[in-house]
Amino acid sequence: MEPGRPALTDNNNVISPLPTTISRREIRDLVRSQLKALLDVNDLKGAKAILVPVQPADVAEAIEGLPEAMQAIAFRLLSKNEATEVYEHLDSTVQQNLLEDFRRQEVLDIVENMSPDDRARLFDELPAKVVRRLRAQLSPAEWQVTALLLGYEAGRAGRIMTPEYLSIKEQLTVGQALERIRKFAPVAEVVYYLYVTDNARRLTGIVSLRDLVISDPAEYISEIMARDMVFVHTDTDQEEVARMIQRYDFLAVPVVDSEQRLVGVITVDDVIDILEQETTEDIYALGGVQSDGDNYFQTNLLTVARRRVVWLFVLLLTNTVTGSIINSQRELLQEVVVLAAFIPLLTGTGGNVGAQSSTVVIRGLNTDTIRMMGPLQVIGREALAGALLGLILGSITTVWAYFLQNNLPVAIAVGTSLIAISVLASVSGSALPFLFRSVGLDPALMSAPFITTAVDVLGVLIYFNLARLILGL
Repeated sequence: MEPGRPALTDNNNVISPLPTTISRREIRDLVRSQLKALLDVNDLKGAKAILVPVQPADVAEAIEGLPEAMQAIAFRLLSKNEATEVYEHLDSTVQQNLLEDFRRQEVLDIVENMSPDDRARLFDELPAKVVRRLRAQLSPAEWQVTALLLGYEAGRAGRIMTPEYLSIKEQLTVGQALERIRKFAPVAEVVYYLYVTDNARRLTGIVSLRDLVISDPAEYISEIMARDMVFVHTDTDQEEVARMIQRYDFLAVPVVDSEQRLVGVITVDDVIDILEQETTEDIYALGGVQSDGDNYFQTNLLTVARRRVVWLFVLLLTNTVTGSIINSQRELLQEVVVLAAFIPLLTGTGGNVGAQSSTVVIRGLNTDTIRMMGPLQVIGREALAGALLGLILGSITTVWAYFLQNNLPVAIAVGTSLIAISVLASVSGSALPFLFRSVGLDPALMSAPFITTAVDVLGVLIYFNLARLILGL
């Protein structure tokens, strides 16, 4: 069988390679279904055989797709080295469930062999009593490394870095540096960059593995190292770290403390996790859903309801204001009943326009794509876009309203209100995220539901006042 090529097990325990033309997702689905079928009939030998050639990330996903009672059984089929690597890829909820099912020594072996940054992330998510129990079992050296990372503020570079890197002195030769790589590569997470430090561990330069390979073994590191380098501090926000690695196409970036001493590195795989986490949090916030970073679909329903009800309760209270405004205009509505028919159209369109503006501005703030434009320039641009959208939609709505009701003043009131509401929604949707950021809050909290509700209140006020003015009431 070709190395790295997954296989399936049939009823006779004959292993056959999967066709190479199917996608990775199809492979994962096949592995999960076959694994479950084998565990259902207690064929542990066949289940173990099917997992051998599969990538750790795919094994983790296959285990996550099993019923909870089967997850621990499947995980125990892995060898010790495979178990640690697969465990790092599992969702935090599954990790915690497995810890409860393992024997004490099994837990210790897995946690002890995890990379420090993954172990710190696990400890962040485990209950305090479980962390205390694991801490007592860890070797002093491993706990010291983990405690170092946990000592930094969450969401900062120091919290997500790994201390498993290779450093050298500039007085070494290329040959000596290569020998150091051979010696320490098995315990280092990053070998494609070597960081040059002085006797006080201050970062002074960087040299790539490529430069070492193509250089004369007798050359000194000081002759080939790059002294102009990019680095981050331990208190740098993790989103800024991700943007930096993306901007410069790095595979890793060094992390230094306040005294410029090298304390760790952040690798591109960690950055991908950060981007996924931050994007998920922003999308949840845009939908008015609180997020603690865990898997929404594996979270207890009571917790889900608690997180979602907060925003919904705020929006419920806000919508009562809209109802009060409509109730206060009973005389106008009794005189021109047809005005009530267009309230949903106006509020819905205004909310959609505001949500669009807030979405593009929030995304621009998060990706730093509007850094060359000031807030006033962005808001002005969105106001013009809102006016243009209002003119287009307002013209169409005016014609449609006249066609439906054969009442020109009402049609003009509806169309004019839509123009005003579109401008208001665009300005609100683009300005409020800047306001939130200026007071230190996440702009994504200015979510689409909030803006939609706010525009509903103001839009109804605009509509009734313009209607009175145009109808002369």
